[in-house]
Amino acid sequence: MPNFPTIAEVISKQIIYEDNHLIILNKLSSQIIQGDKTGDIPLGELVKVYLKETYNKPGDVFLSVIHRLDRPVSGVVIFAKTDKAMTRMAHIFQKREIKKIYWAISRNKPEQESGHLINFLKKNEQQNKTYVYDKDVPGSHRAELKYQVIDSSDSYFLIEVELMTGKHHQIRAQLASIGCPLKGDVKYGALRPNRNISISLHARSVSFIHPVKKEELTVIAPVPEETLWQHFERNNENKKQV
Repeated sequence: MPNFPTIAEVISKQIIYEDNHLIILNKLSSQIIQGDKTGDIPLGELVKVYLKETYNKPGDVFLSVIHRLDRPVSGVVIFAKTDKAMTRMAHIFQKREIKKIYWAISRNKPEQESGHLINFLKKNEQQNKTYVYDKDVPGSHRAELKYQVIDSSDSYFLIEVELMTGKHHQIRAQLASIGCPLKGDVKYGALRPNRNISISLHARSVSFIHPVKKEELTVIAPVPEETLWQHFERNNENKKQV
């Protein structure tokens, strides 16, 4: 009989930072942060199992989701293990005292290799899609990001995004609005889906002052185990070494 890994063993391989206050994971594109109509178990519930089994915790395990990623997006997700950390991390996000970097892959190159996009986004609930406007319209919210093309392959471009605000489908919608839909993101204009139903958007890193230790913390999430992502990550590492 094959020995299948336990939930704790699976989650332990996704952990990129953990202390008494925070646990930060590298989310897979197949995982959901909160429950949806699929009935799949949310990542937070799996992390609770990991904490309970690893530390022999009795009763219910406290865990709070600090922020969310869309299901087809991979990368950094932060959870708080204590009420103190939860409250202080909420304050950090509210005050935008956190730097969030994403990597995005598009078949198209932006007209400008770098830019600062400020738009107004409005969500269509029925379509679960966000529309981009140049000016404020009823029901819209201001959205801001900075982007830069940092690498390319034969057919694709790697765009690094610093997210200043966190709105529904923000990066997907804003990059599509400048002619750069993400690879696999057919909702926003990609020609075809990715084989694994992901979209090529990865929450690469977060940087902030630890809510309890008061030390600067930067956490980087390795890219998915897919050929194109691995190509871009190797190139990025090689550039740093030059």
